[in-house]
Amino acid sequence: MATPALTAERVRRDVEVVARAGLDLEDFLAEAVESVQRAVPWVGACMATHDPGTLILTSARKFGYLRGRDGHDHEFGIIEYGDVEATAFTEMARAEVPAAGVHLVTHGDVERSGRMSRFMVPRFGFGDEARLVFRDGRDVWGAMALFRGPDDTPFDTAEIDLLSSLSRDFALGVRAGLLARMADARPAAAPTGPAVVIVGADDQVVQISLGAEQRIAELAVSDATGDPLSPLSALVGAARRYARGETDVLPRSRVRAQSGAWLVLHASVLSGTGARAGDVVLTIEEARPPEIVSLVVAAFGLTQRERDVTQLVLQGVDTKEIAATLHVSAYTVQDHLKSVFDKAGVRSRRELIARVYFDQYLPRMNSELTPSGWFGG
Repeated sequence: MATPALTAERVRRDVEVVARAGLDLEDFLAEAVESVQRAVPWVGACMATHDPGTLILTSARKFGYLRGRDGHDHEFGIIEYGDVEATAFTEMARAEVPAAGVHLVTHGDVERSGRMSRFMVPRFGFGDEARLVFRDGRDVWGAMALFRGPDDTPFDTAEIDLLSSLSRDFALGVRAGLLARMADARPAAAPTGPAVVIVGADDQVVQISLGAEQRIAELAVSDATGDPLSPLSALVGAARRYARGETDVLPRSRVRAQSGAWLVLHASVLSGTGARAGDVVLTIEEARPPEIVSLVVAAFGLTQRERDVTQLVLQGVDTKEIAATLHVSAYTVQDHLKSVFDKAGVRSRRELIARVYFDQYLPRMNSELTPSGWFGG
């Protein structure tokens, strides 16, 4: 399906504009995927955010044919992160080209893709899938999957090239969307201790702890999102791969809750020969500041040297000590700080520290600790 050059250029420009418009995550993803549809038609789309540290899915939003079609998200997460193929998001994150079409990769035999043959075709009847990872040159912030029906023309090379050209702008838009909500973030309701979910060897939830349902509900970020279990399902697949020794990436992710607060999700596979061998234990708890600092600093889009300066500022190091530590002049440190302030949207070190550590944490620093070892509400 040939895409007119003028249409493609307009779409590139539109996505670039909305990526820099300071929109929240929901509005950016909705506007951007609709813009893409003008040049790369699709019948269904899924927009995902990922933890850039582990590449694991943290939220999903569905559009077109997929909107409102839940019930299979748990299965998808386990397949996507439990298996390996060329068009898996974790593989594409490291690929030279950030976009791919399954029909093109498989030379027309889309069911050579395990994901297509086991899930997309039998569950939805799709005929082809195009994927794009949102990469800013350093980190991956999310991904997009576009689908066509069995009678539609498969995605062609020109369309995949167009999608590839949008990767950086999508990454910038997701980063900006995460930062846009920080000022409005409020603490998530805190159950006593981490919430625990146990998934059996058959991939079905078999037990949950008190408070887990509340935490899971907080993972649903919008009306367009899929099953709130999706981030947990992705971790189940990732944990099984980790237990098999197929990856050294810990099954862990940092997820934005409905409240705007951050949660940390962990997964581990039980070993042994008992009845529970092969079960996956998932924990959900509110993130401590050190767990999300690297993610927020990365979202500012800082250079490596700016990250180094920021890390020292967060440790309370003064300009002279920063200069000595990094073997640069104090003037150079000030130049880096000015750039950091501009990118973070602050005017001082104090505002930078508050921006990174979130207003949602600072007011509670003098609160009593809960049994989980974290501040009370």
